[in-house]
Amino acid sequence: MVEGYVPVIDLSSARSSAEADRRLGAVIDEVCRTSGFLVIVGHGVPRDAISDMYRATREFFALPAEDKAKLLAAPEDPLMRGFGRKGSLAASNRDAEVEHERKLPDVSETFTINRLGEPDGADRLPADADPALATPNQWPELPGFAEAYRGYYAAMETLAGDIMRLFALALDLPEDWFEDKIDRHMTNLTANYYPRQIEPPAPGQLRKGVHSDWGSLTILYQDDGPGGLQVQDKNGEWLDVPYIEGSFVVNIGDLMAIWTNNRWVSTVHRVVNPPRELADMERYSVPFFHQPSYDALIECIPTCTGPDNPPRHASVRSGDYIVGKFSRAYGG
Repeated sequence: MVEGYVPVIDLSSARSSAEADRRLGAVIDEVCRTSGFLVIVGHGVPRDAISDMYRATREFFALPAEDKAKLLAAPEDPLMRGFGRKGSLAASNRDAEVEHERKLPDVSETFTINRLGEPDGADRLPADADPALATPNQWPELPGFAEAYRGYYAAMETLAGDIMRLFALALDLPEDWFEDKIDRHMTNLTANYYPRQIEPPAPGQLRKGVHSDWGSLTILYQDDGPGGLQVQDKNGEWLDVPYIEGSFVVNIGDLMAIWTNNRWVSTVHRVVNPPRELADMERYSVPFFHQPSYDALIECIPTCTGPDNPPRHASVRSGDYIVGKFSRAYGG
């Protein structure tokens, strides 16, 4: 058994032996059936990659508003790359709540890049995909910013591949089962900036509203600023996700729940406001929203079905799924 609704799991033993991998897989399976949230340490991501990204993030959001506005996400970009003003986006992916959150939007700013926005992005898409998915990333004119973000993105690609390998083992699949389904992934890396709240937010307004994530998994870097991440347990209680220096929070997204036939859960979460006595403090977080290759067919994993457990979801291409999610949430 693992301890806590959001347990801390050390990945440093991965690949050390078949038995170590088996134990890690069993732990991951238990957590993903229960909360779908874990904090990982021993992940192997270089400290410099994290610190360079964090420095660049702070420098970007400290720019004058008119400089950030030059990088506003284009309405025609299906993946919303670039800058998002405070109040311009809402986190909810649940159709019944989208209109509500447009009226009471998140108290945060964002900046997003995607692998498809790099020079070879179009080569990673099938012929029938929207060409706008290869819209170039927008980069601020800050020395070292693009290099820091590209370096961090590459580190997250590697870590996501390592985690998906452990997911395969946890699901009693060959360790390389996911590889040809994520080799041309279309992942958004999004920096969240939660400004000082000099004026109290509106009643019911949060830094990031209640939502579940859309993709296969999310790898989140968060700092220790007040007003942090909370997950909702099966009793409806909100629990703080622990902050551990140098760690990442990993959670299951809706697509992985579909893939596993609801064996694994995509849990709703939110980012709360700081207490008023700490309202003048900022907070930053940077999620890597892992999304499989556009043409990866998301259908019930063979080990997640049986005579008494038929597939619950229709199959869907990864790209069609995520573009539909963005369109419903931000399509006006």
